Amino acid sequence: MIALALDILTTAAILFIVASGLLIVFGVMKIINFAHGAFMTVGAYAALITSNLALPAIMAPFLAFVLGGVLGAVAEFVIVRRLYHRPLDAILATWGLAIVVGQLVTLIFGRGVQFVPAPVSGTTAVFGENYSGYRLLLIPVAILIGALFTALLNGTRLGLNTRAVIMNETLAQGLGIDSSRVRLLTFGIGSGLAAVAGAAVTPLASVDPNMGLPWLIGAFMLVMVSGGSMLTLALACFTLGGLQVLVSTFVSPILGGLTIAVLAAVALRLRPEGFARA
Repeated sequence: MIALALDILTTAAILFIVASGLLIVFGVMKIINFAHGAFMTVGAYAALITSNLALPAIMAPFLAFVLGGVLGAVAEFVIVRRLYHRPLDAILATWGLAIVVGQLVTLIFGRGVQFVPAPVSGTTAVFGENYSGYRLLLIPVAILIGALFTALLNGTRLGLNTRAVIMNETLAQGLGIDSSRVRLLTFGIGSGLAAVAGAAVTPLASVDPNMGLPWLIGAFMLVMVSGGSMLTLALACFTLGGLQVLVSTFVSPILGGLTIAVLAAVALRLRPEGFARA
């Protein structure tokens, strides 16, 4: 039972890390960034480069954030900025961007599957149960990401401007807030967090040009269920992620992989606007 509980907690943490960057973009821009998986892939290769150069493992998330953030800011300035009021076109454009990024990664690194060792190896005893030390490490990482985003939103001028844009962009512009700058920074931060997520999950999986794609649908469904709230996202990750673990453990791993998508679809059928105000 201890191992099962830890599986639920660590799975929720992983899902939260993966979905948080997508939530930030959705919360401000009200569009879904379908290049989120591609930015995760960029972060995964940042971790691979760090490993291959024998650099300290702690550099991987920082390198990933910088690469993802810069690429995201460029994408927002060149592509997304013109599509704020055309959400369907924005989805198609970011999906096309994901394809382009995937092809560029393939040209640079090839199609081969590669692996990155975990910075924390071995197991840790938790109430007498030996469990993966790296998976346990992702729990405080998820808490740290949530805390930093909350502090950014509530304790900085950028956060104040961001909340103003979220509540009423026209009024915010009337007060002298540059909403274009807020959106640029938000998209860059969200893309950087996606890359950090890619670097974080890489030691648990493998690195290839399409590694971020399988994570995209689950993150998308969790963000929609959350309704744009970070706290609700955390609860959704714990609830739906926990159910995924239970189904995978006691029924079938294949059905477990469908759990989040199916249950999120049912939840959205009952409450299309999400559960942020539930």
